[in-house]
Amino acid sequence: MKLKPIKIPDNAFLEEIGFYWHTDPNNTAYIADEIVEVTSDEADAYYEASNELYEMFTEAGEYVIENELFHELGIPFNLIDAVKMSWDNDIHWHLYGRFDLAGGIDGKPIKLIEFNADTPTALFETSIIQWATLKANGMEESHQFNSLYEAIGDNFKRLIMMEDDIEGFNDTYEGWKILFSSVKDNAEEESTVKLLQTIANEAGFNTEFAYMEDVEFSAEEGIFYKDVNYEYWFKLYPWEDIAIEESELAMLLTQIMENQKAIILNPAYTLMFQSKAFMKILWDLYPNHPLLLETSFEPLEGIAQVEKKIFGREGANTVIVDENENVIEETDGEYGEFPSIFQEYTEFPTNSKGESYQAGVFFAYEGCGLGFRKGGLILDNASKFVGHVVTVEQI
Repeated sequence: MKLKPIKIPDNAFLEEIGFYWHTDPNNTAYIADEIVEVTSDEADAYYEASNELYEMFTEAGEYVIENELFHELGIPFNLIDAVKMSWDNDIHWHLYGRFDLAGGIDGKPIKLIEFNADTPTALFETSIIQWATLKANGMEESHQFNSLYEAIGDNFKRLIMMEDDIEGFNDTYEGWKILFSSVKDNAEEESTVKLLQTIANEAGFNTEFAYMEDVEFSAEEGIFYKDVNYEYWFKLYPWEDIAIEESELAMLLTQIMENQKAIILNPAYTLMFQSKAFMKILWDLYPNHPLLLETSFEPLEGIAQVEKKIFGREGANTVIVDENENVIEETDGEYGEFPSIFQEYTEFPTNSKGESYQAGVFFAYEGCGLGFRKGGLILDNASKFVGHVVTVEQI
């Protein structure tokens, strides 16, 4: 892999554009002072892989629904009806997600690690920061695989048109209302949600922001904030957390969907994709597919593998073992009560210091934005964001 040193915009500039989580708790910069050089062929491969993977996810999702495999995925019982309803009605449009991938820039094949389909982070970093970084370093900012901002804007329009082609979107479609929400006292999530709100405004929606705790829900009337009823509600709050920690809200949202009083984004069916157990379903349906790693509900025999919790986040509660079951690396965390999956281990690209690089490709109707995370063998909440550039001579 090829890395190019760059200068990161100063913190004052980053805060001016709404990026407040620029410094990690150990007082080091969260944005790496380097970018990954990617050839146009490598960028095309990431694009094609994400598109093919999403098709596989939708086919596997239909298989899960038809065969009632919700227990295998760890879907809480109080959201099963919501998952089914959102899946069966096209108006519940998947706004965006992020595929985490190994390989692709090191001569090794691209492999799916997991799909952050419900509440993916790094949206701000991918769509805004790495673009601004290229510009700040006197580089051509268009030399990226990065149309994420525009792609999400187009997907907002598809919420109304329900068509692939959005060329006919005009003023007659404008005026629909979306309420955007995040939890209070989390600058990263609030700024990410407000970025989505900005994109929706530009797409022609009337929008408002409210913290989760200030939103009102009525099974018969819908979703309200300050006595205004909203047709759409975007929440940066995981569906599984709603099911487990906010059971009354899970019931109300299901009833709101039944009564067709509001559309929730991302839709409830993304909880299926979010579950790491979905990797096992994919392997059953597409055994030995070149984009997949062998995955099982039981330990794999005779190969290096990774044990992960089905709803774990940021590398928590993860164990890597070699082919002899010797522990190579492990982390603790707060997700130990969830079931595990066991996924074939694959190496990430590394630099001269042995640091690992994981690609993240956002999907919004199609693959639309590439970025990288850098860290140890297990990428956790201390990992750094690394931008990229598509090398000029290859464009």
